[in-house]
Amino acid sequence: MMEKIAKDVGDIQSRLLDHRPVISAEVRYFVREFEEKRGLRETRLLENLNKTVQETNEQMVPANLQEMSQKLSDIMEAANHMAERVQQRELETQQSSQLQANMEKLKEDWAEFLKEQQRLKEEVDEEHAKAVGEISTRFSEKKKDLAQFSL
Repeated sequence: MMEKIAKDVGDIQSRLLDHRPVISAEVRYFVREFEEKRGLRETRLLENLNKTVQETNEQMVPANLQEMSQKLSDIMEAANHMAERVQQRELETQQSSQLQANMEKLKEDWAEFLKEQQRLKEEVDEEHAKAVGEISTRFSEKKKDLAQFSL
């Protein structure tokens, strides 16, 4: 009898405290009802969404592709133009730098040329002064010789 009472107490205790079978049955029922009622609504929403996407693809994508293609070619043209301008400016800057360097070199060469010309002028002046001195000396000697013959 004790066993029967213990078994009944265990059965009562499991029914009172262990609610897992009841909860699991309720969850299954709720999920089944939710899927049935919501499933049709979700299917309709997905079908409408799919239809809208297809219509959009048919109408918008070709127009957008043409627009994007045109804009892309415009952008590429503008980028090429800007790149050419940058290259032109770079070339002008290099040429300007080369011109300045050439001008400096020419100034240095001209200064050197003027120094060389001054040195050559001084040499010529010295040679001229020597020649004039020698000629004057000869002329005076010839004058003396001529004066001796005339007397």
